Amino acid sequence: MISMIITAFSCRQKEPPQAAVNTWYKNALIYNLDVKTFKDSDGDGRGDFKGLISKLDYLKELGVDMIWLAPFQPSPGEDDGYDVTDYINIDPRLGNFTDFQNFLNEAKKRHIKVIMDMILNHTSIQHPWYIEASHHPSSPKHNWYVWSTNRPSDWNEGMGFPGVEKETWRYDSSAHAYYFHRFYHFEPDLNFQNPQVIAEAEKTMGFWLDKGIDGFRLDAVPFIIGDPRKSTKKPEHDYSILHKLAGYVKVHYPSAILLGEANITADEDKKYFEGKDYGLQMMFNFYANQHLFSSLASGDERSLQKALDETRPKPAKAQWVYFLRNHDEVDLGRLSKNAREQINKQFGPDSSMQLYQRGIRRRLAPMLGDNMERLRMAYSLLFSLPGTPMLRYGEEIGMGDNLALPERIAVRTPMQWDTSANAGFSTALSPVRDMVRRGQYKYRIVNVQKEESTPGSLLNFIKKLITLHKQCPEIGYANWNIIKAGSDHVFAIRYEVNGKQLIIMHNFSSQPQNVKIDLGDKKRYLLTDLMTNQSFSSENISLSGYGYKWCRSTND
Repeated sequence: MISMIITAFSCRQKEPPQAAVNTWYKNALIYNLDVKTFKDSDGDGRGDFKGLISKLDYLKELGVDMIWLAPFQPSPGEDDGYDVTDYINIDPRLGNFTDFQNFLNEAKKRHIKVIMDMILNHTSIQHPWYIEASHHPSSPKHNWYVWSTNRPSDWNEGMGFPGVEKETWRYDSSAHAYYFHRFYHFEPDLNFQNPQVIAEAEKTMGFWLDKGIDGFRLDAVPFIIGDPRKSTKKPEHDYSILHKLAGYVKVHYPSAILLGEANITADEDKKYFEGKDYGLQMMFNFYANQHLFSSLASGDERSLQKALDETRPKPAKAQWVYFLRNHDEVDLGRLSKNAREQINKQFGPDSSMQLYQRGIRRRLAPMLGDNMERLRMAYSLLFSLPGTPMLRYGEEIGMGDNLALPERIAVRTPMQWDTSANAGFSTALSPVRDMVRRGQYKYRIVNVQKEESTPGSLLNFIKKLITLHKQCPEIGYANWNIIKAGSDHVFAIRYEVNGKQLIIMHNFSSQPQNVKIDLGDKKRYLLTDLMTNQSFSSENISLSGYGYKWCRSTND
């Protein structure tokens, strides 16, 4: 069946076989954006759905298959929209339901699917549910949140944002009790041990799916299913909660996608993926991402190889989503102290660049400095990994960060479209958020307009990578294995279907590498580079510093 899928895609059939339709997400490109920082249509300084509609052709030309929308519901904005006050409405500053529906229709015309952030773990402290729960402890809403009459002994452990928050249990004088918050103190956690909360979450997801959304990126999944009352630091996980939520979506909306944010260890993966029980079709591979940065910093591919091998087992329909940067910090919390120090030294040497005692709050281009070869190698690597790639808006042009902004907001500056005022994002005197105005990544140097007209730009390079990725559907569907190249600097991966091989190599070192690859059968193969159309022997491969090759093989 895999070979049928790949053959069909290679021949560019208008309608792929049904098996491919049902798992279309395995060969997609996900693009994450925030409506309020993408494009302003009315000059009020804030992006909106009309502005986003005006840029859909750009996304289509880039090769985007799925847009992942950051939160756009009403919110006080203390956590950039992740502190929701109304799950079934739209922030009026971004548009109304007509604008939203027009956006979905226009995306559909371009064959782009749309998923949205679903923030189920917590609400804003200003949400009507919490206000009722706090002021009326006898109300059923009180048990929609997690409370303790006495302050738990581990009240100062398990913070999602250590160094910023000092506790996870906070006293509410109206309720005369402590409420639990995994993240900010103004984001009380919902109690998913309560069936009423599960029912309300299902109702919320059904509301948006009925509007035409194609699925959800579920925020903070381990904390949705965790019960902190016995242990704040290591809560017990009730996977039946996930099965109920995913089962509701699967039964009522069979084509909908659930993409989970679950920064977990490799041995926990299968408990979250859809298998014999309802679960997630897709998850971000945070574990591999951390080891990828370890390999980038050390120049040694073995850390990445180890993480890929450890996260290899998964159900047939499940898919990993790989990324280089997302909307948060680069989380290094599962690496050794030495590995974290090595990464920080190279990519975030100043304390202002580090965050939450575990990560780096920078975009990829400034992390890798002026080294365009290294940056291009990193993106080539992303599109070659065995799963679905995800790009954060602006990464395709090498946008920088604004470290003058607090915490994660440093990497959430407005999209840089052109050299006009405010990067073409807005005509307002004061945009919703300041952009990158100084240094080598300022918008007058780094912007879409300039890079579209420059043949050798990062944007045009990534467009070519996206096209190449779509021409190699086995990356998303086929079996793979990591092959020996005779150098710890060179990462080589092979995808194989019916004896046909796709072999992709990346050099993590700044120094050239001459290698030969071991395909396990003691035969020599002729490899053809898909980027240059040059051919060479599998026993004599030259890779420049931070070089890469995408190859098809034939017997020599």
